[in-house]
Amino acid sequence: MSLNCNEINLILQELDLTGSFIQDIIQPGFDSLALYTYKEGQAKTVLICTAQNSVRINETRRKITKNDKPLRFMEFLRSRIKGCRINSCEQIGLERVIKMVLSHSENEIFNLYIRLWNNAANVILCDQNDLVLDTMFRRPERYEVKDEVFIAPAPIPEKYEESITRFPIRDYKAILAEIEDNKLPEAPSFNQFIDYWYSEHSSTLSRQALLEKAEKWYNSSRSKKEAALKNLEDKVASFQNALQLKHQGDLILSFAYMIKDGAKYLECQDYETGQNVKLLIDPKKSAQENASEYYKQYKKAQTGSQELEHDIEIAKKGLKKLDDLYQEILNETNPVKIEQLLRRDSKPKQQQKKNRPGLDYTVNGWLILVGRDANENDELLRHHVKGEDLWLHVRDFPGGYVFVKAQKGKTVPLDILLDAANLAVYYSKARNAGKTDLYYTHVKYLRRAKNGPKGLVLPSQEKNLCIQPDKERLARLDALHEESMI
Repeated sequence: MSLNCNEINLILQELDLTGSFIQDIIQPGFDSLALYTYKEGQAKTVLICTAQNSVRINETRRKITKNDKPLRFMEFLRSRIKGCRINSCEQIGLERVIKMVLSHSENEIFNLYIRLWNNAANVILCDQNDLVLDTMFRRPERYEVKDEVFIAPAPIPEKYEESITRFPIRDYKAILAEIEDNKLPEAPSFNQFIDYWYSEHSSTLSRQALLEKAEKWYNSSRSKKEAALKNLEDKVASFQNALQLKHQGDLILSFAYMIKDGAKYLECQDYETGQNVKLLIDPKKSAQENASEYYKQYKKAQTGSQELEHDIEIAKKGLKKLDDLYQEILNETNPVKIEQLLRRDSKPKQQQKKNRPGLDYTVNGWLILVGRDANENDELLRHHVKGEDLWLHVRDFPGGYVFVKAQKGKTVPLDILLDAANLAVYYSKARNAGKTDLYYTHVKYLRRAKNGPKGLVLPSQEKNLCIQPDKERLARLDALHEESMI
C-alpha cells in the first residue's frame, strides 16, 4: 500500500525540512535514495523509495546500506545538490508529487521533484526553469530525460475536508496496538510508523517487484540468444551439402570427355547412385577449372561449418549461463542479493563496451581486437585503433587482423602477444596448418595498398613471429569472451 496525498502531507509536516542542508546522498539500490539532512543541530535521514507497492518518503533511523558500486544517479546528485539548502519542500496540491526547491546560492537553484505514484514513481532533478538535468529512471516516453522540460502536474482544486474523506490517513496507532513487541515509542510519529511498517514488509514487496523485473529481463535476453543460435544453426544447415560439392567436382573430372563446346551443363550418370545428374559449368573454362571451382566451394563450406560449430558451442554455453543465473535469482530470498544478481547484466554506461565490429578480449587489463573479414578489418583500422597499437597478421594466408591496444609507458607482454598471435591464426585460413609464421608491427607503420581490395595494407618495420597454435590458450580466451557476453 502506497502513501496517499494526506499521508504525504503529514509526513512532510513532521519532517519539517525547510531550512535544512543536504549533507550527503546515498543510493542503496536502483529504486531507493537517502538524503542526509541537518538543521539546527538535528540530523535526519530522509528515505525515498520508488519500488512498486512500497512507494514512500519518510524519516528513517535505520542504517542505510551502501551499494558495492556507486550508482549513476547518486553520483550525479552528489555533484549537483550536496551541500544545498532546502528552501521549501511541499506537495503539489494533492497530486502525490513533492517539489523541493534547493539552492547553493541565489544564482544556483534546483527543483527536485519526487513523484510517489505506485506505477510511475521517479525522482527528477531540474534547474530553476524545470529543464531536466537527470532522473532516477530515464523515461523518454514521459519526456523524463536530460534536456527535456519537466511538466509538473497541475493541482486539482479540492477542499481539504473532502480529501480527508476520500483519502483518510490510516489509523496507525490502532494497527500498532495489535502488534506485540513492535519496539516503537508509546506515542510514535507517523514517520516512525511508516518506517517500521514498510521495513517489516519490504522484503516481500521488494522481492515480488524484482522478480517481475527479472522475468522481463530473462525473457528478452533469452529470445535474443535463441534467435542468434538459430541463425548459426541455419547457416550450418546450408553447409551440409559440402561433400556433395566435392563429389560433383569429381564427376566433372571423370566425365570431362562428355563436355561439349559452349555447353553450360554437363549431363552424366552418377557412378555412386546410378542416377542421371545435370551439373552447372562455365563454358569459358576447362573441365579442370570447373572442377576446381566446385572444390573451392567445398573447402569454403567445410571451413565455414567448422567455425560455426565453435560459435554454436559458445552460444549454447551462453544460454546455459543465462538459465543458471535466472534460476539463482528465483531461488534467492534476499531482495538486495536479487538486485545485485540483476545488476550483473546492466553495467554503468561508462563501463559498457563501445560499439565496434569483430570480437574483443580483455586479458589482464590488455584489450585485444579481432577482425574476422575484410569489412571488420577495414572498420577497425579506420575508427578503432591508433598509431601505437600493435597489428598482427599471418603470413601467406588470408585472415583477420588482430590488434593489441597500447598502454602508455608499457610494452606488450609476451603472454599477451602470444594470445593475440593465436587469435590471428585461429581467424585465418592457416587454422589447421600447424606451425605458422606471423608478422606484427605498430599501426602507424601500415600503409594502404593503392587501388587494392578493401582493408588491404602493406606493413613496414614488421617483426616475425612463429607459433604452434595452442588449444588450451584459445580455450582460455574463449572462456573470457563468453563471460564478457553474459
